[in-house]
Amino acid sequence: MILDLFGTLVAAPTAVERRAAAAQFAEILGVSLSVAEAALSDSWQARHDGQLTSTTEVAAHLVTRCKAIPACVGELEMLLAQLAAVRLGADATLLRALERLQRGGARLAVLSDASPDIAEAWSRSELAPHFDAVVFSCRTGAVKPDRLLFQTVLHELDAAPHQALYCGDGGGDELAGAERAGMRAVRVERRGGPGSLVFGETAWSGRAIPSVEALPSLLDSWGKR
Repeated sequence: MILDLFGTLVAAPTAVERRAAAAQFAEILGVSLSVAEAALSDSWQARHDGQLTSTTEVAAHLVTRCKAIPACVGELEMLLAQLAAVRLGADATLLRALERLQRGGARLAVLSDASPDIAEAWSRSELAPHFDAVVFSCRTGAVKPDRLLFQTVLHELDAAPHQALYCGDGGGDELAGAERAGMRAVRVERRGGPGSLVFGETAWSGRAIPSVEALPSLLDSWGKR
């Protein structure tokens, strides 16, 4: 089973949360909020597709884009790491659902568009021990719905496409991407609520469930058919 991260396992950020984070960036960099927000938005691709390979490089990139002093890099790197750790916080109900899936014999993987700060924080998160494989866009060099991501995660799980179920909230055209790669796909309601941010979402008429917490029951019902 392959799961998306943001909006699926952990809450996707809201516009208010995104703006609050940008304000922290602006304070460190000594620039206006609008300049910090523009730098974050304009650097999304570079932060997620492998052009930047570490939190240090991300911090340096943002400092350069904002024309801030180089001495800001270290403090900005620390903020990125702190925010990443917070973003990877998981609900207890979700962790129990993952444990149930593991006890049922499911092999689990994460497939996510993610920046290096998230990739570096992953191993210290509560989620990490529950997964057999993790594929982040910044490490693979492609963003959803690039087929390379789906091929990579299947390779990591040593699974054929027809053996895999993909579960996500639908951002980045991921559900259709999973189906094009030969997998089954199921949509979950976006974790974080309707006010959370999503990019690249497309219409979905396939199977849908309320949350990852419903996956064990869904698999049980499929097994009884």
